[in-house]
Amino acid sequence: MTTPAPWVSPAELANHLAGSDAPWCVLDTRFDLLDPSLGERSFAAGHVPGAQYLHLDHDLARERTANEGRHPLPTREVAAARFAAAGVDPRQTVVVMDAGNTLFAARAWWMLRELGHPSVRVLAGGYATWQTAGLPIAAGIPIRAAPGSFVAVEAPAGFGTVDADLLWGELQRGACALDARAADRYAGLNEPIDPVAGHIPGARNLPYGSLLQADGTLLPTPLLREKIAAALAGTLPADALLYCGSGVTACALHLAFTTANLAGANGPRVYPGSWSEWCRQSERPVATGPIP
Repeated sequence: MTTPAPWVSPAELANHLAGSDAPWCVLDTRFDLLDPSLGERSFAAGHVPGAQYLHLDHDLARERTANEGRHPLPTREVAAARFAAAGVDPRQTVVVMDAGNTLFAARAWWMLRELGHPSVRVLAGGYATWQTAGLPIAAGIPIRAAPGSFVAVEAPAGFGTVDADLLWGELQRGACALDARAADRYAGLNEPIDPVAGHIPGARNLPYGSLLQADGTLLPTPLLREKIAAALAGTLPADALLYCGSGVTACALHLAFTTANLAGANGPRVYPGSWSEWCRQSERPVATGPIP
């Protein structure tokens, strides 16, 4: 059975890579926030044949300034050029993957869609399910793919962003900001990465981890819709503003909305700077509180 878009199963990907005259472009985004070279090392040890590796810090983000979040987005032109250098072409389906929980694959998926690529899919279960299925594996660092012709075009409906000022203003007008971090980080009880603990006042907590099954894939669509709706508490999905620690898991939350058929022409919108930017700007208010 074909996995509904934006997902693709390992079997479907393997069949397409083996038998198509127009093979898909595969991008591997495995990464570890506490060990930034682990993803690249893991890729060299084994990966989907033909895949190209993209590094979160070097390819899917840019160097930050003092008051920015940990993973600021590159300019749209620079981001598109980096994807093109990895072989991305607008006429070719792109499949993105990571180790399994889609955090980093979702960042690449969201960026490509926001840049206007028409066909981007995510490998369900990531490299872990590819391995478990016993599908072909290549090792080493492959020759860089022939450059693609991808360039940034107008962002499609539903892939907007907000900055800190716009998010705060919309919160005052009754919008719903959803914090995708774990509940203890939202509550300010634990902050292993950023300099200040807590959350944006008025934001609600929807931990991305609560939307995953034991194997790292998203919950079945009915349950996914139920959990998202409960967090929205009556707010329209298109009015949601998504943030996390550094703008990565917020993209995964957007992918969850899309999978649940809750994303629309107006949103949800992503706050790329997220908590790591907000808490570095001393004028921004901070809330702590009980775990929801």
